[in-house]
Amino acid sequence: MSKFVLLLDWEGFEKDKYVHTVLEDNLLPNYFIGCRWFAGKARKNWRLKISQVIRMNYEESQYFFAFINVKYPEGDTETYMFPLSFVADDIEGLPSEAIITPASLEEKEGYLVEAVFDPAFREAIFHNIVNSQNILQITNDHLVFERGKGLEDETAIDSIIPDIDSSNTAFVFGGKYFFKLYRKLFAETNPEVEMVQFITQNSDFKNIPRYCGSVTLEKKLESDITIGLLVEVIANEKDNWSKTGDYLNDFMFAFVDGNFQIKENVFEKVGLLGQRTAQMHDALFNINCEEGFRADIFDRPYRRFIHQKVEDLLEHRYNILTENYLSLDEQSQILAWKFMEAKDIILDFVDQILTRPIESFRTRIHGDYHLGQVLVCKEDLVIIDFEGEPESTISSRKVKHSPLKDVAGMIRSYHYAVSAKLFNSPETKSLNEKVLQRATDRWYRLMRDTYLDEYMTYFGPLHPLLKNNNEINYLLQFHLLEKSVYELGYELNYRPSWVKIPLKGILDVILEIEKLNR
Repeated sequence: MSKFVLLLDWEGFEKDKYVHTVLEDNLLPNYFIGCRWFAGKARKNWRLKISQVIRMNYEESQYFFAFINVKYPEGDTETYMFPLSFVADDIEGLPSEAIITPASLEEKEGYLVEAVFDPAFREAIFHNIVNSQNILQITNDHLVFERGKGLEDETAIDSIIPDIDSSNTAFVFGGKYFFKLYRKLFAETNPEVEMVQFITQNSDFKNIPRYCGSVTLEKKLESDITIGLLVEVIANEKDNWSKTGDYLNDFMFAFVDGNFQIKENVFEKVGLLGQRTAQMHDALFNINCEEGFRADIFDRPYRRFIHQKVEDLLEHRYNILTENYLSLDEQSQILAWKFMEAKDIILDFVDQILTRPIESFRTRIHGDYHLGQVLVCKEDLVIIDFEGEPESTISSRKVKHSPLKDVAGMIRSYHYAVSAKLFNSPETKSLNEKVLQRATDRWYRLMRDTYLDEYMTYFGPLHPLLKNNNEINYLLQFHLLEKSVYELGYELNYRPSWVKIPLKGILDVILEIEKLNR
């Protein structure tokens, strides 16, 4: 550890240029490299700059949230949240990775630490949320702690940092509340906070972690920035991707022995997921609320937006598929050729989004909906992680779509689950590929139909969110196509041996398009 002792002045820390420079140039670059939440550790020649420091008071103590810009040689910039705390000499219990440098504060010797490792910092966050504190900053911005109606136990201050692999930092308070501190920041409120808050405060839907509070920097001249979210802890068995893997293991071992069998409880769980998905979408459907969540029609600007998005996606995928065609295995080449032959049919189908009569509504949706986003909890299911598609901008994650976009994401997830299991397990290596494909298709269609039947049964024929079967069929196939084409690009870039999975999904949509055109 360095013998250098950093002299701190908490009273003027927000504007202490000397300390900021020492942190930017000497202390934090190496520290960032060891942090799992820092996405740029593999890149070269980046520089740090502290853009703003926010003060958090609690009783007699002071803590700080540093907003740190990371600028890369390529010209792009990311902003990270880095909380700071001073801990006096007694650092027993703090992990070594918490310590940034020896420091002194008001004639006390100690250490400047990453505050997430300081139990007193975590306690301060919890109590400030409990008490709905509003802390005025020297910039006239406000650090706002909001308490949600899911927070019932005010005494749950004992906290731990769970060992989870995440791009954010999590705390668990009293085994009851889960706090997510967002590390990579965006100049808009995080969609996860908005979604969980809206569903908890405005509906009776119970199958999400209830909203218990949030921390937001409300800026006087710019967009608000979300710093953290507090929700209830969900006691769960595992996520639904893992659970579906268990079901598929049973199915696969029976199939290898010559039996095609699926236990009834599998259909019950898939049907329950369809029902819970529909209830989530119903909770998000509101025509009399604030604009950010008010259901919208399929107006001309949205139609042009989604048309352009899917058209560009298709063009890009056709290009990279052509470039990589000769490197694909024989089965993938056959599927790819059929996809390329159907280009005119597909483009005509996509063009219909511009002119087709659509009376259904579009709403805020989950946006990154798949089996891994659902927790299995005893006999029920809980839907989590409402941040949206990770590679999308915050603004695009908040665009209102047909809820069938989420449905398409879950259907594709089932297709991936069975395809990955049957085509990539040592137990099935000796089986004919056509036999495996036939079994895969049958299992997938049974799950898809069970899921869809329960989903549509919940809404019935009179719900305004989904107007009629013609619209439902078109929009579902549109979003299944969009999702499969997106997956194709990922597999071509990262897992060429899996290309047949999205290609098969695309061909299934082409068959449905041909039915719609009859």
